[in-house]
Amino acid sequence: MLVRLLYASRAVDSSAAAVNAICASARQHNADHGVTGVLVFGGGIFMQCIEGGRQTISDLYGVIHKDARHQDVVLLHYEEITERRFGGWTMGLVNAERVNASVLLKYSERAVLDPYAVSGRASLALIEDLMATASVVGHT
Repeated sequence: MLVRLLYASRAVDSSAAAVNAICASARQHNADHGVTGVLVFGGGIFMQCIEGGRQTISDLYGVIHKDARHQDVVLLHYEEITERRFGGWTMGLVNAERVNASVLLKYSERAVLDPYAVSGRASLALIEDLMATASVVGHT
């Protein structure tokens, strides 16, 4: 059974090198375990949506929750799905600081990435918009 999980966390280190290391690690792990998804980052915040088998995603979320690179990990949304939305990416990447401010403002009170201040549905809608505007990079 496929599931989709969306969470937010605060980055311990949000430097380009740290974000690239997280993505490289995720891409390798995800390719080996049938996980797909996208990571949005900006202003020291990560928002990640991952898809795959239920047990695999549950185990991965547990690992992320314990990962010292993340603080304040919060589950935003979880659902069973019939098909993947992010099948083209072992881990797509979006730098929210390079996104048109109007896209962020569409889903939030301010033009910044802050999934802690909006609903999980709004965060998913933002990711859909980011995909539609070709903001996601890092194809498999």
